[in-house]
Amino acid sequence: MAGNGKLRSDVKPGLEVDIVLKQDQRTGKLTRGVVKDLLTNSPQHPHGIKVRLSDGQVGRVKNIISPETPQ
Repeated sequence: MAGNGKLRSDVKPGLEVDIVLKQDQRTGKLTRGVVKDLLTNSPQHPHGIKVRLSDGQVGRVKNIISPETPQ
């Protein structure tokens, strides 16, 4: 089940997500990538949990694309 990225418990390293980068907040342009690190410590955030993608880009999660796959 995909979520909308506002709950920290829904966002985990390895998930494919769409984020909005800081410079894209006005336009709402989405960037897709794989979560490497969670940067928001609170359990939820109204604008989305802030994450660092595997390529180093940082932004807030807007959509969770792929559910976590069991290893």
